[in-house]
Amino acid sequence: MKRKKIIYVAGNPLVKEDSIPLRIMAKLQEDFKHFEFRELEPTDNPPEEKTLHIIDTVIGIDNVRVIKDIDSLVTGKVYSLHDFDLGFNLKLMKKMGKLKGVRIIGVPAHMKEHLALKGVRKALRNM
Repeated sequence: MKRKKIIYVAGNPLVKEDSIPLRIMAKLQEDFKHFEFRELEPTDNPPEEKTLHIIDTVIGIDNVRVIKDIDSLVTGKVYSLHDFDLGFNLKLMKKMGKLKGVRIIGVPAHMKEHLALKGVRKALRNM
């Protein structure tokens, strides 16, 4: 039996602008039974896989967008452990040779939930 492709869903349920991916996860699981959706805890390191598939909130975009280039992710300066974010961790994993590729389905922070769901569904159909 073929293993389901895992899609990691990132976000913070306590922050409205960062919780859209988590809020649409159950609907996506109903629609895409051939994928396994797993919540990516913000304090955990991303799992070590050849290619990671992630749905996450992205600031500075207006539409759902697929990002394949880790180097295009903007990361801030790290002054403390609280400054590590997903983009920083992905770049570090790539540099260490633990990650070959990434496909991030980026959801705009202020997008309405039904529009985000529509855009993510379209992106998943093209995977």
